[in-house]
Amino acid sequence: MSGLKIISADQRMAEQGGIKGVIFGLAKIGKTSLLWTLDPASTLFVDLEAGGLSVQGWGGDSIAVRDWDSARNIACFLGGPNPARRPDQTYSQAHYDYVLKEYGDPAAMGKYQTIFVDSITVASRLALQWAKGQPEAFSERTGKPDMRGAYGLLGQEMIGWVTQLQHIGSRNVWFVGLLDEKRDDFNRSYYEPQIEGSKTGLELPGIVDEVVTMTELKPEGENAQPYRAFICSRPNPWGYPAGDRSGKLDQVEAPHLGRLMDKIRDGRRPAAADYTYHIQ
Repeated sequence: MSGLKIISADQRMAEQGGIKGVIFGLAKIGKTSLLWTLDPASTLFVDLEAGGLSVQGWGGDSIAVRDWDSARNIACFLGGPNPARRPDQTYSQAHYDYVLKEYGDPAAMGKYQTIFVDSITVASRLALQWAKGQPEAFSERTGKPDMRGAYGLLGQEMIGWVTQLQHIGSRNVWFVGLLDEKRDDFNRSYYEPQIEGSKTGLELPGIVDEVVTMTELKPEGENAQPYRAFICSRPNPWGYPAGDRSGKLDQVEAPHLGRLMDKIRDGRRPAAADYTYHIQ
């Protein structure tokens, strides 16, 4: 038993684990602008969308990602090696050794407490483009493209990438993604994350701690102004994707990511004025 490490309840509760979550929202709702609600000195912006215009004056650091190989390398660099991986697999010790040679000392990443990834939607497109060029995306018999093989590989890649980033110990990791509004056979609206393939969208809520939808709410009343808000739990009246593993969030929260994390950590309820974020 000497080699078995037992973590006591007191030790576990004393550890300050990072918050892992995903924020979905319709286009132009202001998801990238949530960077303004985070401390620029301790936040790293992983930019897959080239969408920095809305945060042009934000004072934090960023990394531009334009291909799937770079996305995997950065995830390995930030998350460290996965001992369960074979040497020929991504996120293995061999992969980590490679990215250390490419990127340098990982201690340079120590100042970042929050990783803001914008967006998981674009990440899935990069992964699909990469998957279409792999041997699994072609029929062994005819050599023609096989989209079933490509989408199967896409699902594996995306889940591996998200899981690698989710395992970054004490750091917060937030993914941002687009939300699609669709209609069923009875013309009722429903919402789905805009992610290539079905596997990632189905499994993502079970990987991260928090699933949040950023939306515009319209109160009743002739002079009531619409305002942006986070929807943090379901079932909710709007049918938005949501889920709160912490149990500390109300169904509707202010669209301020920094304060949301404060509330998850210590249960602190923001002032009433923080709940209003009016559309200009």
